[in-house]
Amino acid sequence: MSVTIKDIAKLVGVSPATVSRVCNNHPSISKETRERVQKAIQELGYEPPVSQESLPAQSVNTIGVVLPPSAQDAYENTFYLKAIRGISQICNQRRANTCIVTGQDYEEVLQSVQTLHQSGRIAGFIILYSRKNDIIIDYLCEHGLLYVIVGKPSDLTGQTICVDNDNLLASREATDYLYALGHRRIGFIGGKTEYMHASDRQAGYQLSLLLHNLSASSDYCIEMEGVCSNGNRALMELLRRPDRPTAFVVSDDMLALALERICAHMNLSIPNDVSIIAFNNSLYAELASPQLTAVDINAYALGREAANQILNHVENPNLAATRTIVPHCIVERSSCKQICE
Repeated sequence: MSVTIKDIAKLVGVSPATVSRVCNNHPSISKETRERVQKAIQELGYEPPVSQESLPAQSVNTIGVVLPPSAQDAYENTFYLKAIRGISQICNQRRANTCIVTGQDYEEVLQSVQTLHQSGRIAGFIILYSRKNDIIIDYLCEHGLLYVIVGKPSDLTGQTICVDNDNLLASREATDYLYALGHRRIGFIGGKTEYMHASDRQAGYQLSLLLHNLSASSDYCIEMEGVCSNGNRALMELLRRPDRPTAFVVSDDMLALALERICAHMNLSIPNDVSIIAFNNSLYAELASPQLTAVDINAYALGREAANQILNHVENPNLAATRTIVPHCIVERSSCKQICE
């Protein structure tokens, strides 16, 4: 297997963008860092891609904001709208432009990222999701491009700039909240676990059950890709069981709406028959009937902090990669009820 820019970055303990700048003789890199990177390049026999272009010394003030493919409900999910509003506000204040990047699938998103990179107009990218084995992150790393992830990186944790919530803790607290209301049969509805936030939220739910000496039955965990998905059938089958959950932790407000709709179809009352606590605290949580108790992850603050981080690194490429945690809170509404089992 050929040596990649990520191998060099990991060995030296710097970001792939720093390695790229060394390869392109960028003046912002200190002599000490340059020598360490060059030594590692010689030791591992790394050869930069032929297509890699020298980074311009002048300031480029356009930030690419990468959404997941539109087929994954990106346009409908208000999390992205709030995050983009936060990004835009900071970029406007600091006289930077933004460019939205998405597509029908990840291959199309990658093509758009490649086109922007080759245009030479992009200073860096903000990725509004984090997933395992992501071809977009692989491309950015291999070409040493500056990027910030909104979420927890699946690789190169110490060298990746990221802005995140503590999703594991948030989901544990959401499950604890239901436990405190007397619920002992608690289910979980989440998205695909290839996404880091979904994986952490499921892990937090399972940890809470473990700490309360409750069994974490796999039958009580439903994976749903979107509001209309094959997970609906599995969810309906679970709700028909005599030992069905009396409450659910749901990893997204939109999925909680799907749960509400299915419960209404099955003549199950919320919260009398089923309690719900959901994530994101979007507009959907307030429009739901009844209104959803929700974990507010502060998407607007996530966007603002991501924009500040990337612009700071544009202005000072020698800054160390950091992980910033944006706090969450539980907003109580009408979808949860205390019970006695």
